[in-house]
Amino acid sequence: MPGKGRAALKEARKSAGMTQQAVADKLGISLRHYQQIEYSEVLGAIWIWDALEDLFGVHQRKLRWTQDTNLVRRANPKGRLARQQ
Repeated sequence: MPGKGRAALKEARKSAGMTQQAVADKLGISLRHYQQIEYSEVLGAIWIWDALEDLFGVHQRKLRWTQDTNLVRRANPKGRLARQQ
């Protein structure tokens, strides 16, 4: 369910003393688009995650994490990821 948000991204932003508008301006995107990323309504482009990683000094895997993306590897012949039940 989207909307749970990306707590690590929000925490990194606040630790940097930045508002959502300041981050959006730094990235050259709209405030609404940044909010959609932080609220996990959209994933966001790879270049945005690269820029956020550089801006906050936190690995983008941590920044992207949400409850909804908690994936676990299950043993299967093709080695695909599956959602944890």
